[in-house]
Amino acid sequence: MKTSMEAWGSGLAGVVIFSGSLPATRVAVADFSPLFLTSARAVIAALLGAALLLALRQPRPSRDTLLSLAIVALGVVVGFPLLTALALQYITSAHSIVFVGLLPLATAIFGVLRGGERPKPLFWLFSGIGSATVVGFALNSGGEVSLFGDLLMVAAIVACGLGYAEGAKLSRRLGGWQVISWALILSLPLMAIIALVSLPETFAGIDGGAWAGLAYVSVFSMLIGFVFWYRGLALGGIAAVGQLQLLQPFFGLLLAAVLLHERVSPLMLATTLAIVLCVAGARKFAR
Repeated sequence: MKTSMEAWGSGLAGVVIFSGSLPATRVAVADFSPLFLTSARAVIAALLGAALLLALRQPRPSRDTLLSLAIVALGVVVGFPLLTALALQYITSAHSIVFVGLLPLATAIFGVLRGGERPKPLFWLFSGIGSATVVGFALNSGGEVSLFGDLLMVAAIVACGLGYAEGAKLSRRLGGWQVISWALILSLPLMAIIALVSLPETFAGIDGGAWAGLAYVSVFSMLIGFVFWYRGLALGGIAAVGQLQLLQPFFGLLLAAVLLHERVSPLMLATTLAIVLCVAGARKFAR
């Protein structure tokens, strides 16, 4: 019972932390370019991850794990942060959070492709309904819709789903937080160069909110959230604790409304609920 409570508590903490990512990114891209924000957050988190690995004397990963680590880095260190930062220049964080409701489904699909799982037919039925719901929302959002922003969010979800599935598979060998730390270190040289190239001409006039957003996505979204998230998965199992990810859109919408004073329409809430129900059904019939 104690282990179960620890697993669910740790997983829930990870989900809550991740829920602040899109609102924080929305604030940060007001003053920082998406390219600088993506690279800077990766550099900061990589340095923290390296310190953690050194402090706990973790062994280096073997060469046969490098490809998987590169996929994790491409998905969650570079792909998702960059694509969402670009998308949030065209859409609100409340709008973007609806797409996050597809993330568990994307992770499950890549679990099929990368892990050889064979879901039941009803899995694909729920998958199709959920995807159609997102498309319908995107096409009927009135003045809020931005086709380019929506496409960027879809690409971000695909990248993150791939990174989560690959990381979950690799965590059985290396450990959860070790996977994200090594993936960050692997991407550090490239991200450091990009950060230097994309440095703002001047830091004068950059709002305190943008600095706070950068700090949040660097320390919490890029590292600490994964520590809690993967610990929960390790203790309670990926299939079980992974269901907590379905709560992320609700937490994100709440943060967008409270912190950014963005309007959360009844359509957004209804769409998010429909997506969560579809993903829950797909998960039920995933095996």
